[in-house]
Amino acid sequence: MVTPPARKVLVVADPTPHSAAALQYALSHALLEQDELILFHVENQSTWKNTLSTFLRRPSLASGSGAGAGVSTTAPNIVPDWASTSNEVNFLDQMKYACEIAQPNIPVRIEKTDMDGKDKANVILSKSKDLGIDLIIIGQKRSLSSALLGYKKPSGNTKASKLLDTVEYLIENSPCTCVGVQKKGNGGYVLNSKTQKNFWLLA
Repeated sequence: MVTPPARKVLVVADPTPHSAAALQYALSHALLEQDELILFHVENQSTWKNTLSTFLRRPSLASGSGAGAGVSTTAPNIVPDWASTSNEVNFLDQMKYACEIAQPNIPVRIEKTDMDGKDKANVILSKSKDLGIDLIIIGQKRSLSSALLGYKKPSGNTKASKLLDTVEYLIENSPCTCVGVQKKGNGGYVLNSKTQKNFWLLA
């Protein structure tokens, strides 16, 4: 049996339920034993604290109804209980720890960078090229407008491109495969990539 080549898999890591769902999908469905997992966080100092404090006030995903249902037995309860910790928690370390528990044979490392005035999508694209990434996995919360209108490429307008959905931009422009992940209440996922739109995956 031929062993598939090792891949570098990048999961966009943020202190949000969407990012936690993307990590769940990666650990339970996407990663192979020979892969390397990279947790990549784009820091935006102006919004990070507000986002984290809002997330910490929500019920834990691990204990919420239906959130952990149907997850593969290879990745039980992988969502860290950020809601019970202080605002000073390093969520990246907790995500890394969850990965090591769920997939102990897969190497995991953390990468961080600042937006430095750029939009998030292009920062992720640039980093993925630098690291030689084979697969990008990112949590997705599709708005009604993006679901109805779909992705439209900007016509050379930088300001317009910043208004586009980050996930849709990555899916359309990433040289490697990019998968947008939405966690559904039944424990399954809706996946979006360049070749598959709104693909339902039962956990």
